[in-house]
Amino acid sequence: MEGYYKNGQLKQLTEDGIRTHYFENGKVKATGPFDGKMQGEWSFYRKTGELWQVGHLNNDSKDGKWVRYHRNGEIEKDTQFNDGKEIKS
Repeated sequence: MEGYYKNGQLKQLTEDGIRTHYFENGKVKATGPFDGKMQGEWSFYRKTGELWQVGHLNNDSKDGKWVRYHRNGEIEKDTQFNDGKEIKS
């Protein structure tokens, strides 16, 4: 069992190597490849359903490009990570 919120909404589901986390309101919170750890490109969303950020992970650690979006859809921050540490430019 993956776990449920008090209102009965599923918290997370893993199918075909993709894990999806949900907010209590049923909207997608995050989704991406999962093999026991977060891998590859993941997308994260606000409770309203808007895209918040997209980033790359390697074994649950930020590794690669991360882009955070403002509520108006414009890029708020564009960052590179290496093994969990932000690379300063």
